[in-house]
Amino acid sequence: RLRIDGARQVSSPALDRGGKGAMARALTPTGADPAVPASLTRRANPLRPRSHAMGMTLSSDAKASQGKRGERGKGAAAAAATVEAGDYFSEGDKRPIVLFDGVCNLCNGGVNLMLRVDRKSNLRFAALQSDAGKNLLERSGRDRDDISSIVLVEDDSSYIKSEAVLKIAKYVAMPFPVLASFFLPLPLFIRDGIYDTVADNRYSIFGKTDQCRLGDTASSASFQDRFIP
Repeated sequence: RLRIDGARQVSSPALDRGGKGAMARALTPTGADPAVPASLTRRANPLRPRSHAMGMTLSSDAKASQGKRGERGKGAAAAAATVEAGDYFSEGDKRPIVLFDGVCNLCNGGVNLMLRVDRKSNLRFAALQSDAGKNLLERSGRDRDDISSIVLVEDDSSYIKSEAVLKIAKYVAMPFPVLASFFLPLPLFIRDGIYDTVADNRYSIFGKTDQCRLGDTASSASFQDRFIP
């Protein structure tokens, strides 16, 4: 209680101490220690941790979703790259493919011979300069513009120079498999040396055409399905 003495306000010491204590208790949150600063006793919003955790969860889910989309994107890109590179053995046709110089007269003559003696249609053909030829060269680990050698591409391997020629001979009719067996024991450097000599001079000796051969040049086009453009 307060007592008014003229114009002065007078308070009892006991009451003053009790009033300040009551006021401090009234201003202090329930259960808090008045001696501890309010900044240290302020209770956090109970919804804040839950909201923060939820935000973290959503962020993790979003990252996971983005990761999955990224993997799908990579898979789609890889599939597109495979199609672009030309997986010519994926449609159930596992026949080897002979890559030849499409403007070389000697090479085109060799292709005509192979078409005649390959009676079981064991081989397919593609010009080195064609899209299929470039893709298959890259598939075989060679430069896309390398037309220096004939290449035989199988589903899981490839051969060049004399190795390709002797391997091709095994896919056609007699007597070529037997002839190939006579040359096979020769050292590789001898066989490839002979091949390189002929290949390096093929244009000057046998000539070349103005157009690249991409299919069967016969009027009947009976072998057109054997060529890959």
